[in-house]
Amino acid sequence: MKYSRILLKLSGESLAGRGNQSIDENVLKEYSRQIVDIAEKGCEVAVVIGGGNIFRGLSGIESGFERIKGDQMGMLATVINSLALESAIRFNGGKARVYTSIRMEPVGELYDRDKVLQELKTGSICLLAGGTGNPFFTTDTAAALRAVEIKADVLLKGTRVDGVYSADPEKDPFATKFDKITFEEVINQRLKVMDSTAFTMCRDNNMQIIVFDMNKKENLIKVINGIKTGTLIYN
Repeated sequence: MKYSRILLKLSGESLAGRGNQSIDENVLKEYSRQIVDIAEKGCEVAVVIGGGNIFRGLSGIESGFERIKGDQMGMLATVINSLALESAIRFNGGKARVYTSIRMEPVGELYDRDKVLQELKTGSICLLAGGTGNPFFTTDTAAALRAVEIKADVLLKGTRVDGVYSADPEKDPFATKFDKITFEEVINQRLKVMDSTAFTMCRDNNMQIIVFDMNKKENLIKVINGIKTGTLIYN
């Protein structure tokens, strides 16, 4: 196993599946199965999941929501997704606990880095919900922050695309995929990987990122074992 501790970032939209449901049970079941699988093999797993399948703060502004209120609603959406994933993980035989960035017991325990590190060592999967707890920050930034805080070996960004491309592969048939690329090359080529705050935090703290297709079965275990999957971003 190449990585012994990871931070897995999942988008909320990916949970919606192809039917654009708020939470697709089949997707939830498959994600939890893969996560439990690597945890049982000895990998310490923390997860940050977005809330875009339920509510997006920025989109809410267009509907008349104040930005701060919209972002707070988005934070709560990430808690809902984390609770769903926690239940699915436990159903699949794994151990899981939800930590929230803002106090909301008994829904989840308030995030504490030292407690999370202790919990990870017991084999429990830690779901870090609520973003950073502050408006104007995305869950990408929360994932980068938590990955650095818990000293993860790598930040895994599970998406519906199998890596980083020179252009949007769904729009440009000539887009080429990168097996690996440096942070500086991503910046110079203006490639969209995650928001600039999150990306800068990873670069400045030498936190490698792997972008991969989470919807392809067994991809997560391949990444953990160091099998070339997706795109590696490094300094």
